[in-house]
Amino acid sequence: MKPVHKTENLFTYKDYLSWNDNKRWELIDGIAYDMSPAPSRSHQRISIELCRQLSTHLLDKSCQVYSAPFDVRLPKQSEPEIDTVVQPDISVVCDNKKLDDKGCIGAPDIIIEITSPNTASKDLKEKFVIYEKHGVKEYWIIHPAEKTVLVFKLDDKGRYGKPDTYTSEDRIKVVSLDNLEIDLSTVFRD
Repeated sequence: MKPVHKTENLFTYKDYLSWNDNKRWELIDGIAYDMSPAPSRSHQRISIELCRQLSTHLLDKSCQVYSAPFDVRLPKQSEPEIDTVVQPDISVVCDNKKLDDKGCIGAPDIIIEITSPNTASKDLKEKFVIYEKHGVKEYWIIHPAEKTVLVFKLDDKGRYGKPDTYTSEDRIKVVSLDNLEIDLSTVFRD
């Protein structure tokens, strides 16, 4: 998906809040990205099943799961004006101090993006870089057509190494969530 600019300017969260054009937008380093069209049925089914498994596991724990649209604001450390606001398909936040009525400010612990033909490039490039830079501990990229999941984890240097790759027959052990196991056979069930 190519960036869709409202003008040639770069934007901030303040600008973002003023837009009332009934579209969903994301800002990455001030560049506005149009989030339309709506996700496919397959995308929604995968998202709901992942949220179900995560929510069930987290029911009596401090971490919380959120699905899009849910604003994640990622401020630059050196400046107070926020120019990056994303709406990941799924976010898991374990530090409740990061949550407010507008969403999350700072990096969630886990972000899951479910690709579509229009978003795959942005998920693998721009979002990969921004999530790594802001310290998202785990970044999952799901490819519905291939029924695969790439899981990137921050190393001790704050970098994503080579991803763990999973297919529809696998279970993903989420160590950071008390060894929760995500059953991909139900996530990719037709």
